[in-house]
Amino acid sequence: MNATRHAITVHVNGAARTTDVEARTSLADLLRHELRLTGTHVACEQGVCGSCTVLLDGVPVRSCLMFAVQSDGRTVETVESLSGGESTADALDRFQRAMSDCHGLQCGFCTPGILMSVTAARREGLGVDETTHDVLGGHVCRCTGYQGIRDAIRTTWDADARDADGPAAGPAADTAARDGGRA
Repeated sequence: MNATRHAITVHVNGAARTTDVEARTSLADLLRHELRLTGTHVACEQGVCGSCTVLLDGVPVRSCLMFAVQSDGRTVETVESLSGGESTADALDRFQRAMSDCHGLQCGFCTPGILMSVTAARREGLGVDETTHDVLGGHVCRCTGYQGIRDAIRTTWDADARDADGPAAGPAADTAARDGGRA
């Protein structure tokens, strides 16, 4: 059987990527297998666990439930985008650092999806309670018991609030700090 293939262009982590995919290829499989962005994890393949969460045009989506062809012409952000492609501790954004400091991760399998959902919540300006209950409620973590993750969210929101009086807060402050103060 000859599978139907489609040419698509997706803007992934700031770069336009053009590829041919089968109509049945999930966005998660495109990211992991075609584009080699393995930070997006696949677990339940039913959209329940949240491990495969990425941002599509800034909105969290379950990439295991979405066909890659649906992302044609759109913007996708994966967990790799949070550190600007760097793999050093200095490149981590504020929430990633808080996850480490607050022991919000153990095996790390669910972490990329949580990072992406919380990133979207920060950008939207959601409150700490809404984020710890509603946003985090869309993710399954079998290791941490969630308290460390909740602590990391609260630590991040508290730091963002302290920075609100300064020139930048939230994810913009993370970028400025990584770039030596240049926004």
